[in-house]
Amino acid sequence: MTQPSPALVEAMRTVQSPLVILGAGGKMGPTLAVLARRAADAAGHALDVVAVSRFSDPTARGWLESRGVRTISADLFDRAAVARLPESANVLYLVGLKFGTQQTPSLTWAANTLIPTYVMERYRGARVVSLSSGNVYPLVSIHSSGSVESDPLTPLGEYANSCVGRERIFEYFAQRDGTPVALIRLSYAVDLHYGVLVDIARKVFQRQTVDVTMGHLPYIWQGEANDRILRALALAAVPASPLNLTGDQSLEVRDVALRFGALMGCPVQISGMEADTAYLSDISRLRETLGAPKLSLDTLIRWTAHWVMQGGSLLDKPTHFEVRNGRY
Repeated sequence: MTQPSPALVEAMRTVQSPLVILGAGGKMGPTLAVLARRAADAAGHALDVVAVSRFSDPTARGWLESRGVRTISADLFDRAAVARLPESANVLYLVGLKFGTQQTPSLTWAANTLIPTYVMERYRGARVVSLSSGNVYPLVSIHSSGSVESDPLTPLGEYANSCVGRERIFEYFAQRDGTPVALIRLSYAVDLHYGVLVDIARKVFQRQTVDVTMGHLPYIWQGEANDRILRALALAAVPASPLNLTGDQSLEVRDVALRFGALMGCPVQISGMEADTAYLSDISRLRETLGAPKLSLDTLIRWTAHWVMQGGSLLDKPTHFEVRNGRY
């Protein structure tokens, strides 16, 4: 996940130091920061990579620092703390809150709208890449090519609507202050430690029932997602520019579960029947600008099966991919 592609090495030559990564202590942030560090090193570019997070887990902070990434502990809900962050012309925004939304929707809305306000005030004029979600779109037919970036954003549930709110905040400040922004609508990054493949594999391995009602899922290997997020700095624009980020094909939950069963030697228990809608995104623009991901689903399934069977470490953060009503 942290081996830079030739395209990323070349792109990092254009990134002015320091590169500030906000929310770098989460699921994607550590590997993204180290990927940026390694790409800059490969380019012979003296780039200071700065990872910002509360770092409630000191292990993540130590892992980053041991790999040449500078860390700053900050509560991004604190406007004054955001104002003290280093100057930067290039900012990656990975902050977000999803799970627990059903219990405390106000906290989710605050995280997904107030923090972007503070960040855009602090980094006026910088190139900003902000992670969003493919959930900003409604469910679409599984027989379609998926939602495109120009489609109306009419999602289900508090979380997805707060993601639209986050995008609108970035759009507002981009337009008001001339701050170039790229909005990355990511759909299901997968890693060996978490993600929809891990969720399905664990259910199969533990002889639990796999619900296939949400029968089709987008996915992208986290290493390839991180590559595109970093390279998306070149796509930041005024007005803010959205980009769907996911794989070239969706996975079929039933087929994936059966494949895991065969690899693991486990019986597979299935419930439900596949709905004719799902969260799917069209990646035509991604393909034209940054290139479609190449790592095959077959490879990811084999990797994940091996990892789960050997007891590899897991983040224990289920995606709840089965949810169809937007309630997380």
